[in-house]
Amino acid sequence: MGAPTVARVVVDVMPKPEILDPQGQAVAGALPRLGFTGVSEVRQGKHFELEVDDSVDDETLAKIAEGFLANPVIEEWTVRRIS
Repeated sequence: MGAPTVARVVVDVMPKPEILDPQGQAVAGALPRLGFTGVSEVRQGKHFELEVDDSVDDETLAKIAEGFLANPVIEEWTVRRIS
């Protein structure tokens, strides 16, 4: 038996659309002052990368995202395996 394979998993967490995003609004307000035009909205979120072995299934990853990485009341998340 060899060592377990390791996969990289990405979890992206964003505020729900109906939730105000003051950090994103601050960035959006600063861009024109810095000479960047054409950006109408900015939403700021969190990006996590996890290395997991074969024993970590999709259900476990969803529980990690919902229970630890995101606040499900105000945030939504996506989980994807990238390798």
